[in-house]
Amino acid sequence: MQLKVIGVLALVGGAEAAFGGGGAAKGKKVVKKAPVKKSPAKAPVKKAVKKAVVRKAPVKSARGVENDVGVTLPLGLFDPLGFLGRGPDAYRRYQEIEIKHGRLAMAATLGVIVTEAGIRLPGTPSPSTISSYADIPGDVAGAWETTPLAGWAQVVALIAALDIAVFRQDPAYPAGDVVQDLPIDWVRYDDPEVKKFKLNAERNNGRAAMFGIIGMISHSALGVDSLFPIVQ
Repeated sequence: MQLKVIGVLALVGGAEAAFGGGGAAKGKKVVKKAPVKKSPAKAPVKKAVKKAVVRKAPVKSARGVENDVGVTLPLGLFDPLGFLGRGPDAYRRYQEIEIKHGRLAMAATLGVIVTEAGIRLPGTPSPSTISSYADIPGDVAGAWETTPLAGWAQVVALIAALDIAVFRQDPAYPAGDVVQDLPIDWVRYDDPEVKKFKLNAERNNGRAAMFGIIGMISHSALGVDSLFPIVQ
């Protein structure tokens, strides 16, 4: 009987050792082995910021154009958006586009002034819709609304043909020189100072005309006179 009691007590003691502190201690050791609290991710962030700052270097390519045509006082070299940093090819393309848009704007502005003065072409543009050119109003809105769609298609087609075939920009010539060898009595200036002055005048007049035609279109959209929006 005593042996049985001793055996029972031994079994109880073994069970207590199995489900007590001994097993729990082993579990705690496993948890302690996973201290993955190391976060050295701050160092790579600093390196990435330094690389981003280095990318601003191409802006230095804007140097060397301070004396180009179009760089005039009082603004001088005005490039707030950093277009010059895109390289010489893009800079050449921007020059061609600015000159072309300036010339078209000067022609458009002069057209509005002439038509509002009462000067019209002779003849009839479209007998089916308009009896004569005199029936087309001189303002931008009137010309847009009364000119037939076929007439606007002809205007666009003519300008596109002139731009692509007749007055084509050759990369071998300076920006804006589109006459080349055409049989046109075009004015040429041998004096470099006079030539630069004339080219600067053309560039600045084209810029003013672009603002002018935008203002005329805005006045027409607001329902007032294109040239004199205050006078009704």
